[in-house]
Amino acid sequence: MQQALGLLHVYRQKRISFYQWRTQAGFWQLLALAGALAALTGLLAQVRIYLPWTPIPIVASQLGVILAAVLLGKRWGAASMGLYALGGLLGIPWFAGWNGGLAALAGPTGGYILGYILAALFMGHILDSKPGTRRLLPLSMVILFAQLVLLYIPGLIHFYLWLNLAGSQVTLLNLLWLGYIPFIAGDVVKSLVGALIARSVSPMD
Repeated sequence: MQQALGLLHVYRQKRISFYQWRTQAGFWQLLALAGALAALTGLLAQVRIYLPWTPIPIVASQLGVILAAVLLGKRWGAASMGLYALGGLLGIPWFAGWNGGLAALAGPTGGYILGYILAALFMGHILDSKPGTRRLLPLSMVILFAQLVLLYIPGLIHFYLWLNLAGSQVTLLNLLWLGYIPFIAGDVVKSLVGALIARSVSPMD
């Protein structure tokens, strides 16, 4: 029992030490960590499920967005997702399906990728400025709002423009069915999983 309590104490101290390091880390250290989390997001994007009626896949990359926001905070969390979008634009094949380049970012999922930046910015700001939100329930709510609202606003706008440029005239209901409604249940699950992961690395008790 004492050994288990000792390990738990070390684990808690490590979490606190990381957040102390983050406030003192230099530019290149933070940039390296932001790049690593962008790469992790790219790996998670390969965990995908395609639905037969929409070009938008279900992906696990939001877990990378959540970790970037929790570990790096507002500015560097958003910067990490900016690196993910910029790296993909420049040809790094880490978008879903090992895709990259301008065509991939301009495709139907481009707006969702840009939404990652907005979601990370919001989550990082809330979690850093309001430590009470690091508890499991409020943390889940913050993540869920970021996913279901902030991520989808640019995603659906871009998807609507892409459909129209492709010659498909869609109603609002059609747009939501193609790019939003089928993903709600999965995003709720990912929010809960992300909250559990985020809680495990958070120093707040």
